[in-house]
Amino acid sequence: MKKMMLTAAISSLLVACGAPQSPVNSSPKFKSEAAKNAAATVAAPLASASKLSIAAHHLVQAEVAGQQLQFVLDKQGLTVLAAGLANTQPLATASGNFVRLTSQALADGSLLLAAMEADTQSLHLWRWQNGQLQPQLQQVINSRVVEDLCFYQSSSNQQLSIFLLGGRGGADQLLLQQGGNWLQQPVVIRELAVPYDSKACAVDANKGNLYVSEPNAIWRYQAEPEADEGRELVQVTQPFGAIHAEIVALSVLPDSTLLALEEQPARLLRIAVSSSADDNADKNTAVQSWQLGAEAVAAMSLLHAADTTQVFVTSEDVAPVQQWILPAAGVATTMQQAAKPILQVQPIAQSQAALPRGDVIDDPAIWHHASKPELSRILATDKRNGLDVYDLTGKRLQQLAVGRLNNVDLRYGLRWQGKPHDVAVASLRNNNSLQLFAIAADGTVKTAGQIPTAMQQIYGLCMFQPTAAQIYVFVNDKSGLVEQYQLHSDGQNWSGQKVRSLQVKGQPEGCVADDKGQQLFVGEEDSGIWRFDAAADAPVTGEQILLVDGKELVADVEGLAFAPGDTPYLLASSQGDDSYVLYQGVAPYRQLLKFRVTTNPELGIDGSSETDGLDLTVRSLGPGFEQGALIVQDGRNRMPEQGQNLKYVPWHAVLDLLPKTSAGQ
Repeated sequence: MKKMMLTAAISSLLVACGAPQSPVNSSPKFKSEAAKNAAATVAAPLASASKLSIAAHHLVQAEVAGQQLQFVLDKQGLTVLAAGLANTQPLATASGNFVRLTSQALADGSLLLAAMEADTQSLHLWRWQNGQLQPQLQQVINSRVVEDLCFYQSSSNQQLSIFLLGGRGGADQLLLQQGGNWLQQPVVIRELAVPYDSKACAVDANKGNLYVSEPNAIWRYQAEPEADEGRELVQVTQPFGAIHAEIVALSVLPDSTLLALEEQPARLLRIAVSSSADDNADKNTAVQSWQLGAEAVAAMSLLHAADTTQVFVTSEDVAPVQQWILPAAGVATTMQQAAKPILQVQPIAQSQAALPRGDVIDDPAIWHHASKPELSRILATDKRNGLDVYDLTGKRLQQLAVGRLNNVDLRYGLRWQGKPHDVAVASLRNNNSLQLFAIAADGTVKTAGQIPTAMQQIYGLCMFQPTAAQIYVFVNDKSGLVEQYQLHSDGQNWSGQKVRSLQVKGQPEGCVADDKGQQLFVGEEDSGIWRFDAAADAPVTGEQILLVDGKELVADVEGLAFAPGDTPYLLASSQGDDSYVLYQGVAPYRQLLKFRVTTNPELGIDGSSETDGLDLTVRSLGPGFEQGALIVQDGRNRMPEQGQNLKYVPWHAVLDLLPKTSAGQ
């Protein structure tokens, strides 16, 4: 299936570029698959259209506060009418050369409307509330010429945004509302690369999917601003797919099937989109189609009732609006439920972005300044270069180019070069060794030698200090092997000795030690979290205390951190759904909280996603971090799009999310 869809995509790109269309693969098997794909479109009868008495180039009909209303765009501007009443006087009007009207129902019962004013390239937002059309926003859009607009209400992240689809290879996602609160000014939280000559967009809010049409195809993207920027091919033009003409409008039904409107001759497609591009061709191309006439059309909108959907079709020449009744689906569909809301915290600072793009920053470690906590440092591994050192404003203070480091951790009080120092250790993938760093009292970091290991693919690392005089390093490799080394100092230099070996079944990476409780936690990426006794003379057998379930803890299990105290906590990066899960730090390790790091629009800081490493401290780091801090790696750094970095979150913001009756219990 992937090969066939890729071939179709290549073919569509060739057509879009004006290249002659020729078979990419002429084998009998390929021809059979292509024919099967194209034949998936099934003509079905549709009731004759009724024409409304309204002429418009865009129309939205909606029920607001028990009243059926029609929002009409024509040459004069926007008009609001009471639906079903002949010769009714307008309830409200707004003048302008508006195009591409769209709407979004809000939680307070009002209706949000958006349109572009073509002469000024201004985005206009209105709210219909209490029988009035209330202007919400008027903003000139300079980033692109907007072809279409579509809202996205994220129930899991409690964000309302709008996509501005450009026709020249780009789209902007503007954040309008967060946590139920309107932003004073919309913020661009994502810039999305889309095909040149993109025409229409629609969002499936229940599944978090954004659909975009271009002359030869329909594509699916993830709508969440922190989601992966990849795309999947949904449908293509004949002979490889079911599309006959240019798609000028898209809409999504409550069961998550996709409606696509072809311009001329007018034709409506209902596409049952598979949940994954890996599904077979039958699922991905279950299509019904209806001929709507020979004349060109330009837009459509939907009105859903209990068992029917009305489709309103309009044309650019402001002809009477066509009204069609969509029959029940002829393909198997299931009504989709909105995602469960996930609690959110905001970062109040971030580190400077890595200069290279791609997978660069991996794992942070927090160093606490003994007398001036505001001068504390954040160490972070650069998987291509070495170790970066940041201050609490996010400024990069040092770069130590020692090689491809993966994970880093640190502990306090080990003499080096005749003076007291703190020690950081990182896993060095160049030669499968432990790279040592000495941290001076003022936070300056220096290289301090290496300790070789016999590992073949060194990976994750953490440290353990049960007493002031004992410092250990746990390091793992991709085979599941975990080795424990004890560090020694002769006052001038450091050395290490392996004291025991442990094993987990699959590939680990993140790990963390509870110094006081002498526990070691190891994350097995695809499976869950293991617990071992951390003492050097303890048994080598461990127990798997937490399992990946695909809902709360979603693979990969990446960074782990531990918060000591009277109420200890274990924190894990649930990388598969861009979230973090907080557990009790002692048996039975009950889950207490699941949360995300979200956008801070006031400070212009995006949320975090695809987190690898993280670290936390419960010690004060000064103003803003009086109760400690959580530092997380951000795998997709946006606002603007740039290299990876770290997000800084006050630890009290996480603790404030805990139910008072369950914290620590």
